[in-house]
Amino acid sequence: MSVELIHIEKSYGHLRVLRDVSFTLESGRAYCLMGPSGAGKTTLLRVLLGLERADSGSVCGLSAGDASAVFQEDRLCSPLTPVENLALVMPGRASRRRLRALLAEILPENCLDKPVLQLSGGQRRRVSIVRALAFPGKIVVMDEPFTGLDTATRRTTIDFVSRWVGDRTLLVSTHGDEDAALLGAQKVQLADLMVRTAT
Repeated sequence: MSVELIHIEKSYGHLRVLRDVSFTLESGRAYCLMGPSGAGKTTLLRVLLGLERADSGSVCGLSAGDASAVFQEDRLCSPLTPVENLALVMPGRASRRRLRALLAEILPENCLDKPVLQLSGGQRRRVSIVRALAFPGKIVVMDEPFTGLDTATRRTTIDFVSRWVGDRTLLVSTHGDEDAALLGAQKVQLADLMVRTAT
């Protein structure tokens, strides 16, 4: 089932951030939302996730519990370990062994039993990415998830995302053409969406 953003408008005071944005996310496909900083990418993702109310327009095809997300800021429980952070968002009783194995694919084994507050920024970022992919939703939304990762770690992490997203829809905001290429994602320029729907 596809997810549709229909004629989304959003302003903050006199600043018009999103202008008549319409876009369809086809089920099972990967998309990279492109645009410079301040263009409105994060605002659009927050509207999609229901965290921000659009001034007008609607989001169709997405219900509560359908989406998981990686935000620009870490939204982890700092005193808990990476495994415990994953377990928090999983429905029912998730296998701690399975969660640990997932994390170990892109994180050093010796950090899995530490509180996330003791991890580096890049390690916390990877915990957030694994958590989003472990959650059994139908769409995964990531806001600049690979920022701050070195080249080798970035490629390893993107490979992990590609393998574990499965048949879910993936929407990633990024500045990097290489990210889109590695993900095999369709590039979508936010400015083009607004220009096209405004004319």
